[in-house]
Amino acid sequence: MPIRPPLTAASSTGSSDSVPAIGILLDISGASSRLLLDMDALSAFSLQQGPHAEPAGQVGSLVKLQIGRTWVVASIRSTRLADDGSNLIAEVDLMGEGYEPEPGQGMRGFRRGVTRYPLPGSPVHPVSRDALRHIYAMQDRPHITIGTVHMAPDLRAALYVDPLLGKHFALVGSTGTGKSTSAALILHRICDFSPHGHVVVIDPHGEYATAFADKGELLDASNLQLPYWLLNFHEHCDILLTSEGSARQVEADILGRCILAAKAKSRLAQEIPRLTVDAPVPYLLSDLTAILQAEMTRMDRGSDNAPYLRLKARLEEIRADPRYAFMFSGMLVADTMAGFLKRVFRLPAQGKPISIVDVSGVPSEITSVVVAVLSRLVFDFAIWSRGEMPKPVLLVCEEAHRYVPNERAGSGSSAAGILSRIAKEGRKYGVSLGLITQRPSDLAEGVLSQCGTILTMRLNNERDQAFVRAAMPEDARGFLDAIPALRNRECIIVGEGVATPIRVSFDMLEASRCPASTSPSFTEMWQQEGGEDAMVDRTIRRWRTQGR
Repeated sequence: MPIRPPLTAASSTGSSDSVPAIGILLDISGASSRLLLDMDALSAFSLQQGPHAEPAGQVGSLVKLQIGRTWVVASIRSTRLADDGSNLIAEVDLMGEGYEPEPGQGMRGFRRGVTRYPLPGSPVHPVSRDALRHIYAMQDRPHITIGTVHMAPDLRAALYVDPLLGKHFALVGSTGTGKSTSAALILHRICDFSPHGHVVVIDPHGEYATAFADKGELLDASNLQLPYWLLNFHEHCDILLTSEGSARQVEADILGRCILAAKAKSRLAQEIPRLTVDAPVPYLLSDLTAILQAEMTRMDRGSDNAPYLRLKARLEEIRADPRYAFMFSGMLVADTMAGFLKRVFRLPAQGKPISIVDVSGVPSEITSVVVAVLSRLVFDFAIWSRGEMPKPVLLVCEEAHRYVPNERAGSGSSAAGILSRIAKEGRKYGVSLGLITQRPSDLAEGVLSQCGTILTMRLNNERDQAFVRAAMPEDARGFLDAIPALRNRECIIVGEGVATPIRVSFDMLEASRCPASTSPSFTEMWQQEGGEDAMVDRTIRRWRTQGR
């Protein structure tokens, strides 16, 4: 049995809005409510909207309830058949309020949060296409468009740039869902919007270089030229110490004294009143080796000189290894700090605001250290440049779970500490963090919750789904139930970067602007033959020389 003959807003609230009522409010509590929906009224409204409109009353669709000139907007989280078999019971999440400037004009602007609650028995109305335009309208704030609204493909979906970057963001999704292409799309839009911006992307797989060849600096192990003396003491220890336990502490004490003595020999050290071991002052590796040798020579006969020998051996090993040349080359002794920071941070950008740091060619045992150094330089630069003209920097970390792991996944990452600090404090200094990961449940506790905007693509793992759900605001829970059913290049966006939680279909990106993340086609490649001998020879040569 239907609820009642379909009501109009005019008959129930005094407004001239002709959108029919489709149900009534049963009960309300806090951020959620329960509705009784008339299936016949839902069908009539869907037919009125046309064949290409989303059916009214489905999970994720919007409804509204009027209080005076205010409309309370809610999102349907779940539905079930009522006992009478003619109606639906719907659980909804209250999202925000629209207002009606003059009687009869219908709903106009939209804002998050609910200040006045309707009473049980209030009529429920569907949200018309015109009202959707006002809910998802791009307000007079800087924004980028990234796709279309799922419920209304003719409406553009936008991200507000300042809230998106000012309070960090995370893009999560299982492998194969279009995550890298979507990340590239967002970065392209940001670079197009801000050609004088400053964006640093940590690229662990060498995917993004071709996508941004015309928009920035492409850095890898062949041209990064990261001076070893920019490392702080902790990062020196991660690379140069090989022992564990008490022996490691002994080596660390020796290394700290010797590095400080080597830095004291620098001309720049004479200009620093109180030199510390962490100060980014150039020093010679030969001086460090000589100081180690001198300390070992002065030791009493019978003393254990094994720590010195291990440090010397490790230094000689690194200096001789061509894989470490990007950091420990003898050509990196000069004071190149200003040039390095300008190149990596794009200062000035000159129309190329992004730098792609490809760490796929960096030795795997120090990849985390390199990421830690780059991340720390971003943060330290922001701290020490306070009082100057602000130059905010966006740091994007692909495969973030590798560098900010939780205790269960392993907490030995050198980058974990600095990236966690940026997540907690970075916005105060103008450092924005963008995390991209396929395993959000492997991220350190609390890091995801520090992201003001979360873009969630399809997640197949239940633990990942639960982890993301725990970080989401209450009014987005209905959207999260759709995460396992999202198609490729679709995502749920919630948080500061959008006017309201929204399901988005990303725009297609031109092939030349896509990252090189496409999986090879087995059926296609296995139909071809020839050239294997030369290919194997080239591969072995690169393998042996550890170069591209």
